[in-house]
Amino acid sequence: MTDSDLRNVEERIPLRNHEEERLILGPYDRHARVLRELFKVTLVSRDGTIKLLGEAAAVRIVREKLETLLRRARAGEIPDEPSVMRLLSSMAPEPAENGGKRPLGTEHARPVDGPRAPEAGFRPDGHGRPMQEAAPRTPGQAVYMDAIRNHGVTIAIGPAGSGKTYLAVAMAIEALRRGEFRRLVLARPAVEAGEKLGFLPGDLQAKVNPYLRPLYDALNDLLDPVAARRYVDNDVIEICPLAYMRGRTLNASFMILDEAQNTTPKQMQMFLTRMGERSKIVVTGDITQVDLPDKAQSGLSDARRRLDNVEGVAVVELGKADIVRHPLVSRIVEAYER
Repeated sequence: MTDSDLRNVEERIPLRNHEEERLILGPYDRHARVLRELFKVTLVSRDGTIKLLGEAAAVRIVREKLETLLRRARAGEIPDEPSVMRLLSSMAPEPAENGGKRPLGTEHARPVDGPRAPEAGFRPDGHGRPMQEAAPRTPGQAVYMDAIRNHGVTIAIGPAGSGKTYLAVAMAIEALRRGEFRRLVLARPAVEAGEKLGFLPGDLQAKVNPYLRPLYDALNDLLDPVAARRYVDNDVIEICPLAYMRGRTLNASFMILDEAQNTTPKQMQMFLTRMGERSKIVVTGDITQVDLPDKAQSGLSDARRRLDNVEGVAVVELGKADIVRHPLVSRIVEAYER
C-alpha cells in the first residue's frame, strides 16, 4: 500500500432519486454503518449526492461497490437485502497474522450477517463458544423480554440481579445489529447512592463517569471492549446522564433509562417524551433502593401508577425468583426485606 492510498480523500456519487439514496444507505442507515465499521469510510447524503470520506484505498473500494449496486438497480434488478450485505461486506479488511493489516483490495470476504462470531463483537463464553442472543433464565425474565418485543414502552421493576438492565441492553444490541434502530441510548440519573462524593476532579465527562459506570459494565459484558468503544466513538451507542436528554427528540432509537427509581416525576416525564418515530423505551429500576432526598417522590413509582393501563405501555415486576447473580444475592435481598 502506497502513501497515496493512506491519505484521506472525499469523493461523490451523484444520485437520480430518493430511491437510490435509500438503497445505498439501507434501512435505518444500516449499509452506511456497515461500511463505516468495516472500511472506516463515512457516507454523507446531501443535495442528491453521496459523499464518501476516508482513506483513498478504502474509498475506492467502497465507491466500486456502491456503483455496482446502482448499476444493478438502474438496469431494473433490485437486489434483496442479503445480497446487498454480501456485496458491501466482501473484501473487508481483517488483521493479518503478523498483527498488521492486509492491503485493501486483497482481503478475504468477511460476512456481516449469519451466526455470531467472536470478531463480530460478542465475547465468547468460558468454553470458547460465541455468545448467542440473550435468553431468559426465569419465567419472569421471559415475560419481561416478551413485553419489550411487543410494546413501545416497557417499565421493569425488580431487585438487584434480576436482569433488568442486562437483558434490555442485550436485546437493544441485537435489534441494532438487525437494523431495526439507528442507535442505542443508555441514560441514568446522576444521584449519589447514600453518600456524598464531594468535589470530583476533571472535566464534565470525568465528573459524570462514576454515575454511568454500571452501564459501561453491562455493555462490556455483552461486547468486547474494542467493539464497545467503536460503537461509542461512532455515536451508535450513547451513554449519558439523564439531564443530557432534555430538549431532544430521538428517532429510530432504542432508549434505556436505568436506576429510574432515582428520578423525579418531572424527570421521568421528560425522558418518556423524548421518544421519536420508530423508537422504543425501556425503563428499569428498583423501588426498594431509592436514593432521592427524604420525602421526594420517585418518578418510577409515579410512572407505574400513571401508565399501568395505558395502551402500548407494559409494566413488568420481577422478584427474588428472577435474581440470577451469585446465589447469595437472593438471600441478602430476602434478609433485608425481613
